Amino acid sequence: MPKSVSYAAWLLQHYALGMKLRALRTKKKLTLSRLAAETGMSTALLSKLETDRMIPTLPTLATICRVYGVGLSYFFCEPERHTLSITRKAHLEGTTRHAEQARVIPLTTPGKGIRLRAEMIEVTAAAPVALTEPNDETCALYYVIDGRLHLSAGGMEEVLDAGDCAYLESTMSLAWASDGKSPSRILVVRPGDNPA
Repeated sequence: MPKSVSYAAWLLQHYALGMKLRALRTKKKLTLSRLAAETGMSTALLSKLETDRMIPTLPTLATICRVYGVGLSYFFCEPERHTLSITRKAHLEGTTRHAEQARVIPLTTPGKGIRLRAEMIEVTAAAPVALTEPNDETCALYYVIDGRLHLSAGGMEEVLDAGDCAYLESTMSLAWASDGKSPSRILVVRPGDNPA
């Protein structure tokens, strides 16, 4: 039967105290034994704190803060920004309707204030699919996951194979098409919204 997590451990979990303790120690290039000598604590206790097997008391954290020259706020400040977006493999490998020329799967959380947008695009048709219209500004990184991709940019044609990558900043119209009978999958990363 799995050991239940205490309310205190659950509440403190998002502060990642152990990770912050380890990061401070490695940044200062201290070994556990050197830190133990500086704080008067055992290496076993410090190891348990760094691996989140034990919750530090405030006096213990205060002692460690003194050695590192940081305040308690280092451990308990709320992050100004924290976004985590996960796209599972099963979602990426979902079925594609044959009528679609391109299937777009967002890989980042939709919403305002996102600094970086990523999506996986599966191009199924050999006919060109418009990426942008003339005079639309584009800044993006295109990475071909599998298949072959014809990229048409401002009258220039490029063929990208799996593993190829293209970075593009342009105001010219862009289009792409899959080369061959199998679809092409592309990872596209572009700037998101500019936070105000």
